[in-house]
Amino acid sequence: MVTLAARPQALDIDLDRAALVVVDMQNAFASKGGMLDLAGFDISGAAHVIEVNRRLIQAARKARLKVVYLQMSFKSDLSDAGGPASPNYHKELALRTMRDRPELAGRLLIDGTWDWQIVDALMPEPGDHVVRKTRYSGFCRTDLEGHLLASNIRYLLFTGIATNVCVESTARDAFFSEFWPILVEDAMSHAGPDFNRAATLWNFEHVFGWVTSADHILTALPRDTAPAVPA
Repeated sequence: MVTLAARPQALDIDLDRAALVVVDMQNAFASKGGMLDLAGFDISGAAHVIEVNRRLIQAARKARLKVVYLQMSFKSDLSDAGGPASPNYHKELALRTMRDRPELAGRLLIDGTWDWQIVDALMPEPGDHVVRKTRYSGFCRTDLEGHLLASNIRYLLFTGIATNVCVESTARDAFFSEFWPILVEDAMSHAGPDFNRAATLWNFEHVFGWVTSADHILTALPRDTAPAVPA
């Protein structure tokens, strides 16, 4: 067990039963010309988040922490996206944007496209587990829960994009499934106004889990696995 500095209080975690969950660090959400950028969202903070994630992932692998990637994705025929009777059809940004801008049809979060790909700096490596998902939560219609249980994982360190959408959705479901959700606040980026980020962090500090920083995680890992996080 190690003690991880966090809010609202420090948390004792078993690193052998912990996983780093990297949520949707894809070109769609983090790169110029990706879906969020095309939709007019501010992605200026993504470069810093990518670098923080790169260092965390590198340290996690060296410490033999399980690294799990979530990847939002739809089939080219959209057969797994939900039709007009599904709320996902009406609310999911890629689906809405492709309908509103026909020139983008088949380009946003579609299997095999550039938009769908995890950013080059954070590509999964052998031994990492990649979970394809078609809804905001990584627990919805996926093998995530079964994989974590089979790996005897209980503590989940969340990073990624967007803090207030896919990260929050997945971390809430983690809480309901008896995992311990811990948000790494400086390894995430939000969509929309800053109060979205603040609300998510408040929810997890006071209701659903814990909030920590990349520095705190690196401090808790074995000393030779902890590269410095950029300012």
